[in-house]
Amino acid sequence: MAARKRAANRYYSGPPSDHFDGTLFFNPNGKLPARFSDLLKWQLGGERSKWPAANPSPFHQATPAERIEGPGLRLTMVGHSTLLIQTAGLNILTDPVWSRRVSPLSFAGPKRVNLPGIAFSNLPPIDLVLVSHNHYDHLDLATLKRLKAKHDPLVLTPLGNDAIIEDGVPGMRLSAHDWGERVDIGEDVTVHVEPVHHWSARGTRDRRMALWAGFVVETPGGKVYFAGDTGFHEGINYRLMAERHSGFRLAILPIGAYEPRWFMAPHHQNPEEAVQGLLLCNAAYAAGCHWGTFRLTNEPIDEPARKLGEALDDQSVPRERFRALRPGEVWDVPAA
Repeated sequence: MAARKRAANRYYSGPPSDHFDGTLFFNPNGKLPARFSDLLKWQLGGERSKWPAANPSPFHQATPAERIEGPGLRLTMVGHSTLLIQTAGLNILTDPVWSRRVSPLSFAGPKRVNLPGIAFSNLPPIDLVLVSHNHYDHLDLATLKRLKAKHDPLVLTPLGNDAIIEDGVPGMRLSAHDWGERVDIGEDVTVHVEPVHHWSARGTRDRRMALWAGFVVETPGGKVYFAGDTGFHEGINYRLMAERHSGFRLAILPIGAYEPRWFMAPHHQNPEEAVQGLLLCNAAYAAGCHWGTFRLTNEPIDEPARKLGEALDDQSVPRERFRALRPGEVWDVPAA
């Protein structure tokens, strides 16, 4: 029987590299996404912890200042991987999702269990959006449409994701980049696009056709590292970040969606690994994200925050250095 012909990449065309084979992206010396049979084994395993239908945050919805000028750094948790970063007069959103569900279907899929930490109508002027990859809990076209209509921000994203966004939000200001590239934002801020260990897909036939990435935002007040979604990958990328950037004032690191480990470990780090990441990348402070808003995996809703605290204690790291943020929580990050 003849080998099945590989489908052409519908999102990106470019020369091969150390993480692109001419058709698909991959993690250098890393892991591929799990097989469909493994997905079924997990989904039918029946080990998921029950989440409450509603889990309100202890914090009220925040009303952010219009701008934070100078070296100040203010972080507001919206939910999951959506955070508002305010510094140097810029307002930056990471992986913005205000939708009720993170799914290709409006009537099914993971559903928000708490309100966004900022009401969309109370957002300050948004200058820049960082979209790390194309999974539905990170790239939400409905939210991007709303942002374009009200704020018209520039969207930075890894290669291939621009095709998805342009198709869903025509006219959105987009800038797509490979790992290792940098983008100057005004006179004082530079964004670096950096490798993480993950994968991408919007459906069953576009796996790894768009790139995944983290971002380093270099500002007069220090560097902020947003890791997007990532597996620990033996700490390789954290060590690389320390080498390239000589430390961070703040790292925004995922701490949830990690169970069961046999299935999730290559692409979703757990809280213990996140603490190792904090230390390896040489960050003064860290904010934990990717937990407590959408039930994606098996662990109980509050386990990531609890295990983060335990891991910090085990490593003799003060808990105030690494905070598991909840929607509406505002943090004025100390200077490094």
